Amino acid sequence: MNKLKNIDFILIITVLSIIIFGIIMIYSASFKGEGIPTEVRRQIIFFFIGIISMSFMITIDYDFWGKSRWHIYIFTILLLIFVLLKGDNIRGAQSWITLGSLGRFQPSELAKLAIIITLAKTLSLNEEKINKINVVIKIGLHVGIPILLIILQPDMGTSLVLITIVFTMLFCTGVNPLYLMGVIILSGGIMPFFLKEYQWKRLTVFINAHQDPTGAGWNIIQSQIAVGSGQILGKGYLAGTQSHLNFVPENTTDFIFSVIGEEFGFIGCTLLLGGYFLIIWKGINIARTAKDTFSTLMAIGIIAMFMSHILENIGMNIGIMPITGIPLPFVSVGGSSLITNMMAIGLLLNIKSKSQRTLF
Repeated sequence: MNKLKNIDFILIITVLSIIIFGIIMIYSASFKGEGIPTEVRRQIIFFFIGIISMSFMITIDYDFWGKSRWHIYIFTILLLIFVLLKGDNIRGAQSWITLGSLGRFQPSELAKLAIIITLAKTLSLNEEKINKINVVIKIGLHVGIPILLIILQPDMGTSLVLITIVFTMLFCTGVNPLYLMGVIILSGGIMPFFLKEYQWKRLTVFINAHQDPTGAGWNIIQSQIAVGSGQILGKGYLAGTQSHLNFVPENTTDFIFSVIGEEFGFIGCTLLLGGYFLIIWKGINIARTAKDTFSTLMAIGIIAMFMSHILENIGMNIGIMPITGIPLPFVSVGGSSLITNMMAIGLLLNIKSKSQRTLF
């Protein structure tokens, strides 16, 4: 009962509201004139699975995950190796495992939360000697192996998110800035060797999408048109022409924000961003009031994960970030992403329930 008393119901309501709004937008983006689209049906199923998963993360004491860190880590590595050997290759990336009628599961999504938990525990256990070279090497191997396996798929978007998460957690732990610079230099030096031609174009074309308006720049240009045409109030629900006439590609995943901008305008986008801001703000407060270093670092890692997804996805929709295939949290279609994000929220709520101080 005491744990229930400390549950942040505002955070739960905010997350559930964004998910329901996301399902409504997926319906609009995938609507073909009659019936309920398959994407909507699957997202609703994943929503209920996510609720169960979130409840599970709330119920299980987070110390259990710290004690099980090596089991979690080894399972994650094996899963990433398996998808490299037996996974489905879609659009040049071998990142998915088929789960029958439910669609596909993306192990790299779950790997983000696994790395947050295992890295947080490792850092908390080595807090007093964090800058000793043997500890730095151990941490480097700990995060480097799964990131390399994800780069090999190749999944540059998730790799960049993981690097951002790791960098943020290390920075907040007080790691020597020279080591942090090493993370950036090493990441920047390795990734180019694994980029395919279409990925190079994605990374460069956002600077000037009109250099290839019917090729690599098409997605950015059409997304910008959709967002801009929504103006203040939007064209109205189900009335977006860019989306419904198939000008905006991947409009239920990568570019769902452009559908929101076109149909609900500046006001709708602002309300969505307000919801995200509340989640981040709540997450920061949970990190500040957490009772130990392990839970603080987990909360920081989750905040970094959400922020990198939000900034990258919205940025690529409005043309200020390169296209990396990063979904919009709680909104884009995709079971792996939705369930992982809801589990992360459950973990935040678990940390909050055990906090001994209260802010705001």
